[in-house]
Amino acid sequence: MSFPMTTLDQNLAPIAEKVRQGERLTLEDGLALYHSPDLITIAQLANEVNLQKNGDRVYFIQNMYINPTNVCEAKCAFCGFRRDPDEEGAYTMSEDELLEYVGSRFTEGIREFHIVGGHNHTVPFDYYLNTISTLKKHYPNVTIKAYTAAEIEFFSRITGRSMEEILKELIDAGLDTLPGGGAEILTERYRLKMSPDKASTDQWLEAHRIAHNLGLKTHATMLYGSIETLEERLIHMIRVRELQDETGGFMVFIPLAMQPRSVNASIKRRTSAMDDMRTIAISRLMLDNFPHIKAYFINIGTQLAQLSTHFGASDLHGTLVEERISHAAGALSQKALTKDELIWLIKGANRVPVERDTFYNEIKVYE
Repeated sequence: MSFPMTTLDQNLAPIAEKVRQGERLTLEDGLALYHSPDLITIAQLANEVNLQKNGDRVYFIQNMYINPTNVCEAKCAFCGFRRDPDEEGAYTMSEDELLEYVGSRFTEGIREFHIVGGHNHTVPFDYYLNTISTLKKHYPNVTIKAYTAAEIEFFSRITGRSMEEILKELIDAGLDTLPGGGAEILTERYRLKMSPDKASTDQWLEAHRIAHNLGLKTHATMLYGSIETLEERLIHMIRVRELQDETGGFMVFIPLAMQPRSVNASIKRRTSAMDDMRTIAISRLMLDNFPHIKAYFINIGTQLAQLSTHFGASDLHGTLVEERISHAAGALSQKALTKDELIWLIKGANRVPVERDTFYNEIKVYE
């Protein structure tokens, strides 16, 4: 008995040649990758690129998510986390509450605090500075990854100071890096519909440009799976790629699958496994100047995150301890993983787990 072989998409041949010659892919190449039925070849290409950049190593970090407040002036269409100031469930941690929250969850080995929250206009900018300085005082050896570019623009707006002044003050307080959030999709058509109250495309990019020029290495995300077109996803990738050409300040790109507003939402309201894997692979192929592509298990689940290590991903993020934002919007995944679980996932993919710090310095290799 013979079995028919899958017909390879011949439209991918010139793209594969460009990838193997180290030539940069265009928006049109990206569209061909998104429309091709041949996902396996796309995965193989992304895997080849990743192996050239990172070998068989897959990185993770022991970190903790902290969301000091969920009060937010912005009303993004996709957010289930935000609250109005007087709404049921609204909170803003005091300094004592912040220290109690962290102290009750902190374990030896945590190297990073990942801090994002609402754009809370009812507290002064000093609240955000104090959050960083307080944590740095009590946990001096933990990296502070805090405040998205959208939050930096918000701080600039409420204080009347430039984003550069804001970033310098935050760095003086103990800020070490910016997370990649607030990017959503970097086109104005999308932002006017989905996040009209937040930083524009140019403002998001400018916040990271300033941060890079001040010496910070930062992160970039893309929130896909709602109203954006495939072309807009690729425009987003090209815009962060162009900034990376200019500054070299991004460490990693993180595609984030959109979560529905309810955990009971139909599977038709969620991104498909095929789209998730394809988007990770295309990210790896388009972003030739990014060292790492991260698979965010919170949004795509642990098994797809494991599989993604053969689709171009070299990072499975971290332990988190307690993730709130995606789960408020309907994520079905675990809120955290242990170090042992991350090691198990990576080894199960026939990859070598590497514990890292925020800046991809290797802490321990688990052969």
